Amino acid sequence: MPLNPPLSDWSARLVWIVGASSGIGRATAAALHAQGARVVVSARDAGALQAFVAQHPGAVALPLDVTDEAAVQAAARQVQTLGQPSLLLYCAGHYQPLRATAFDLAQMQRHLAVNYQGALHLLAAMLPGMLAARSGHISLVGSVAGYRGLPNSLAYGPTKAALQNLAETLWLDLREHGVAVSLINPGFVETPLTAGNAFRMPALITPEQAARAMLQGWARGRFEIHFPRRFTLWLKLLRHLPHGAYFATVRRATGL
Repeated sequence: MPLNPPLSDWSARLVWIVGASSGIGRATAAALHAQGARVVVSARDAGALQAFVAQHPGAVALPLDVTDEAAVQAAARQVQTLGQPSLLLYCAGHYQPLRATAFDLAQMQRHLAVNYQGALHLLAAMLPGMLAARSGHISLVGSVAGYRGLPNSLAYGPTKAALQNLAETLWLDLREHGVAVSLINPGFVETPLTAGNAFRMPALITPEQAARAMLQGWARGRFEIHFPRRFTLWLKLLRHLPHGAYFATVRRATGL
């Protein structure tokens, strides 16, 4: 049973993708543009956004630093002059492997600012209009790293766990107000964020494959869209292990 109204006809729909300069965000923007959506792309890298617009006529570039609350409010006002977005996709992210033995407060705070607080800035700017219109779909990009604690994920994992809890609560609160909510939980995707990983990434997929999975999930009205399922289903099973069994399994699998 769909938990959201299915989204499959993108023709002339306005979508705003925050975190669209590369990786999953850019690939999803391209896929939605190909489906006829009116795409607004945001990120800090203005040059990458302009390159996207040059390759995708009709798209709009809106450079943005999600950690700047006033800038997010101003960008939201610009987007709203174009109409009421059918989809608001928060794909901005920061990732650096980190272990507690090399605790770095600045990195912890940077992850928090981009991965979680940026999403809050976007919600503060856009939710009032969506509630007034009783329409729209909010989609937050989390990660399977948010399912449970993992080595090297000291800074990244907690922010994605927070996004998952946020998305679940938003769904419960907004369902009766006409606003849909979905959660994207990718496994390993070949992006600039994962390029620095020094370990073999199982079931690695391309951003284009990730984008296709997301569009399929929206079309089926799913709340959680996770992929590749051959990898993420195993991680979902691990969530149910008692702590002792879970810790032992992770240490064996990672050697850490």
